[in-house]
Amino acid sequence: MSRSLDGKLGIVTGASRGIGVAIAENLASKGCNVVLGYTSASSKSSAEELAATLQSKHNIRAVPIQADMGTVDGPRSLVEQAKAAFTSSDSDFQVDVLVNNAGVAHNNLLPEITVDQFDLSYRVNVRGPLLLVQALQPYLPKDRSGRIVNMSSVSSSTGFPEQSVYGGTKAALEAMTRTWARELSENATVNAVNPGPVLTEMYAGNTPEFKRFIKGFIEHAPLMRARKGVDSDELVAEAEEAGGRPAYVEEIAGIVGMLVSKESAWCTGQVVCANGGMLFGMQ
Repeated sequence: MSRSLDGKLGIVTGASRGIGVAIAENLASKGCNVVLGYTSASSKSSAEELAATLQSKHNIRAVPIQADMGTVDGPRSLVEQAKAAFTSSDSDFQVDVLVNNAGVAHNNLLPEITVDQFDLSYRVNVRGPLLLVQALQPYLPKDRSGRIVNMSSVSSSTGFPEQSVYGGTKAALEAMTRTWARELSENATVNAVNPGPVLTEMYAGNTPEFKRFIKGFIEHAPLMRARKGVDSDELVAEAEEAGGRPAYVEEIAGIVGMLVSKESAWCTGQVVCANGGMLFGMQ
């Protein structure tokens, strides 16, 4: 693979598992040095193992940094730690790529939603990216070469039950994406991607009722049909019950990789399909 991001520095939040791991792998494979943001001490070992793997495999620098995006000080702490790790005597600190991937999801019908769940979701999914971009703004490129990608979801626009809060946070993130595309136009392009179901622990944790509801949407997504001989036998069997297969994390990471490329320079303020045509299939 071409090392099209050779020498650049990227920050990926929520990089210790799931989609975040795949995004970090995608960036590193293109020569990008990476900061692997993670939240809790329980993720430290997995983040450190990922950093070691990426460094050995791709000959880049990978630095795991613990910082809670749900706190007021977490985003700035992440930037300060990254600056300390990547500032040298012969170069200024600059962040070329930011992927706001960290997020939480609590699926509940309206009567079961709690204030604590609401507060946590908006702190992590909305305030966290806002404060992180704010802290990073002085360190973004000055020549439009920067790339910011926000991880949204089809839930921002589908009206799925149980997702009053989660869908609302992702709609807010998309709104900020458009604003930042204007405010940061001389620094970076700013886009969002909107995955549907993805083969992760988060998706596996959805309620049976939620999975039954979205089955009809999955059935009409043109790329979510499982294929015998291509997908695993287990996934093919599960797809018969679910209406189709979820995305692989690498498929989502590939779209992020496209948006952080040099060739994507004329694309900004957009929510880019990362759902196998799930939204298209609903039209």
